Amino acid sequence: MGDRMADLHAQDFVRWTEEQARALRRAARAGANSPVDWENVAEEIESLGISQKHELRSRIAAVIEHLLKLECSPAKDPRAGWMDTIGRERDEIERLLGDSPSLAGAVADLVAAELPRAVRAIGRTLRLYGEASVEATAKLAAASYTPEQILGDWFPGEADA
Repeated sequence: MGDRMADLHAQDFVRWTEEQARALRRAARAGANSPVDWENVAEEIESLGISQKHELRSRIAAVIEHLLKLECSPAKDPRAGWMDTIGRERDEIERLLGDSPSLAGAVADLVAAELPRAVRAIGRTLRLYGEASVEATAKLAAASYTPEQILGDWFPGEADA
């Protein structure tokens, strides 16, 4: 049965999930060990956690990028949109951490990992739009955010969190 389930996993993931759910429920009801594709179940469950961490990373990166734009770009018109994006991403991070509180322990590491990437990306954007002044470039190079600034209500120009 294990090979059949492994084959089904490779051929039809949705059907595999339905069969696995039924098998798990039968096993739970019977209190017995039913034929379950344990390895693939474990991998898929594990991948769900990895997906949530990737989502958290992506949302943190978006907040950092938009904070950097607010802090370093002289552009005036898109500022409200950047602030709106930061607010939406923070709300989604809050929901994600509410659903998976264990991810909160990864926030500081993700902020530290994403800041250099965001600095490079926003540096490219500033150059693309002709906004890479000496002042903007210096601000970008000195940028640093705490997890509290990323997750909270802080915006550049306000007192530190």
